[in-house]
Amino acid sequence: MNCHILPSDEKARAAAHSRWANCAHPLGSLGLLETALEDIAAMTGSADIALRPRTLVVFCADNGVVAQGVTQTGSAVTGVVARALAASASTANRMAAVADCRVLPVDMGMLDFAPCPGVLDRRVGNGTADITLGPAMSRTQAEQAVEIGIELAAAEKARGTKLLAAGEMGIGNTTTAAAVASALLGLTPEVTVGRGAGLSDDGLARKCHAVKTALALNKPDPTDPLDVLAKVGGFDIAGLCGLFLGGALYRLPVVMDGAISAAAALCAVRLAPEAGRAILASHLSAEPVGAALLKALGKKPLITAGLRLGEGTGALAALPLLDMALAVYARGSTFDDYGIPAYRPLGGESCSP
Repeated sequence: MNCHILPSDEKARAAAHSRWANCAHPLGSLGLLETALEDIAAMTGSADIALRPRTLVVFCADNGVVAQGVTQTGSAVTGVVARALAASASTANRMAAVADCRVLPVDMGMLDFAPCPGVLDRRVGNGTADITLGPAMSRTQAEQAVEIGIELAAAEKARGTKLLAAGEMGIGNTTTAAAVASALLGLTPEVTVGRGAGLSDDGLARKCHAVKTALALNKPDPTDPLDVLAKVGGFDIAGLCGLFLGGALYRLPVVMDGAISAAAALCAVRLAPEAGRAILASHLSAEPVGAALLKALGKKPLITAGLRLGEGTGALAALPLLDMALAVYARGSTFDDYGIPAYRPLGGESCSP
């Protein structure tokens, strides 16, 4: 898959950095909030940053591996939540209302899901196959799902969206995300598999066994992210991968959610390393593999709060932080306003431990 991604605009980044230096506060004292806006400036090519309008894209799909008893609930719950997203009734909707963010649920392949107003139909298949018995999908389907994500980013760019948030909904997708992460990072399932929505010890053991079986049977090629997606991934993860690629292609920043979207982001970065420039990390997932995925992506999270809900809720939680940063960056008082000299870097080592 050939993605021609423009390089970062380092002049815009420098201009954003200079603007922060003129704000009446100690240099760099807003930490990652400052670098996040500088990253957005470099991605968009302008130090004049806008974060609205914005859209949370929630990729919804079902996973055949649910048959192995790796979840508390059945696949029908995916469709229930998707309909709630369309009706503005889910947890993500409540948070999105506070964060002033549009929510777009997308049917990538929910099991036996009938068309529903408010849910965008982009079905690749009627759920994936059970990865413990064979590949989740064909390579052609994986490519199709990735292309859908890219196309959705293009459509959002065309409608004037300034910032994307990445979300997913799919019972069983912490299992597929763990399998994808294991394949890409060379980690054992004991390291990548977590309890998801609250598995018992027996359930966790079944989940770990399912990932081990899937990896041994399908032998995903870690040098080929599309092969990994096709063999042990899901339609939702592949769509997210495309959204990250599309964000980079169309210079539209994307706020990543937790471990599932981080696994998708790593697929995107392995396909096109430049795609990482479009990605902002919202939080450190409570799933065990979350930290390893962030490290592999070279990202630092804005929030560490033990979040593990999914649906893009972690990404939504980060939006007000970015808003507050932008309020200071765009409208905050300067040293000239106060008639005091600006801080300047003096060098030396930090006194913090």
